[in-house]
Amino acid sequence: MNESKAIVIIPTYNERENLPALVDHILALPTKVDMLVVDDRSPDGTGEIAEKYAQAHESIHVLHRQAKNGLGRAYCDGFEWALNRDYEFIFEMDGDFSHNPDDIPRFLEAIKDADLVLGSRYRDGIRVINWPLNRLILSLCAAQYVKMITGLPVTDPTGGFKCFRRSALESIDLDRVRSNGYSFQVELTHKLWSQGLRIKEVPIIFTDRFQGTSKMSRKIVVEALWIVWRLWLHNGLSRRPTFPNKPL
Repeated sequence: MNESKAIVIIPTYNERENLPALVDHILALPTKVDMLVVDDRSPDGTGEIAEKYAQAHESIHVLHRQAKNGLGRAYCDGFEWALNRDYEFIFEMDGDFSHNPDDIPRFLEAIKDADLVLGSRYRDGIRVINWPLNRLILSLCAAQYVKMITGLPVTDPTGGFKCFRRSALESIDLDRVRSNGYSFQVELTHKLWSQGLRIKEVPIIFTDRFQGTSKMSRKIVVEALWIVWRLWLHNGLSRRPTFPNKPL
């Protein structure tokens, strides 16, 4: 595998406390990957920190957006940037160190016979650190809610640590992606599953942020409640892959 063909997309908003350690960790991995920091004009100077890294390392790139416009749009902008280059494997990773960069080589191994690799907090047990019980219950209930309505057969549909094969992302019309919060993760996975693409789950340990503040909000929860019904309708009221010919 050509290691330069992989890129990790890291969306940031006020992550100056976390970004340097995260970037240094990724740079030190034995498996070399590029990085794209997508910064939403962070008032704490995260974008400027990212620029300094980009000037010092040719494997690091920065995409500055003009305003905070949601997690989903940040990832879609990052995906489009990567697809306009020659990257074959495109990662999502949180900018708060809740995802362990040491798992990146495992994802690249798993993607050899998959179109999408999901990092699962609930595969073969619960692997979550530093979450209050009510947040854990909410996440577990959300996973069951998604599966019950859509039929999506994954243990952690809202997780945000993923690796996409280039062809999988190219099969999605990113301009038609409607959700923008955590339900964005459900929507992308469902779009690929509904085509019959190969999805593999890799168990991970998720550690909630120790620095900064969570981006969870009531608006994000409400969006997640209704988006799964729209996905079910889009899939022809089916809870199985339907191999649609129309753009996803």
